[in-house]
Amino acid sequence: MHLAYPAVLAALLFCTGLYGVLARRNAILVLMSVELMLNAVNLNLVAFDVWLSKAAEETLHSGQALTLFTIAIAAAEIGIGLAIVLAVHRNRGTADIDKLRDTAEGHGPEDTDDDARTAEPAAETGRTGKAEATA
Repeated sequence: MHLAYPAVLAALLFCTGLYGVLARRNAILVLMSVELMLNAVNLNLVAFDVWLSKAAEETLHSGQALTLFTIAIAAAEIGIGLAIVLAVHRNRGTADIDKLRDTAEGHGPEDTDDDARTAEPAAETGRTGKAEATA
């Protein structure tokens, strides 16, 4: 089998994962897209390892060993990432990345209501102060 076939397949997988990371708003779908990108990298590592082992006399299979490390890192990443997403969903009630970003920056809907509540009593005291001064 030629090297072009797994390379093209890995490029398609990586582009699909990149689109998922950039276009999706759900944190779990973003994590799945990152996993798709890591699998594309793993496919490239194994394909180039097989291709280079045909050209070299000594076969170290370093691409396959690096793939095993990448799989272990991906498993840890998805475990920790999923735990964080579930904890945030339990506390905030949503896994939407845009809403979580707004609340982290302090621009959420709760902050605008607090500003409106603190501005109203100041305006009312200003009106009553003027009314008492004229009376």
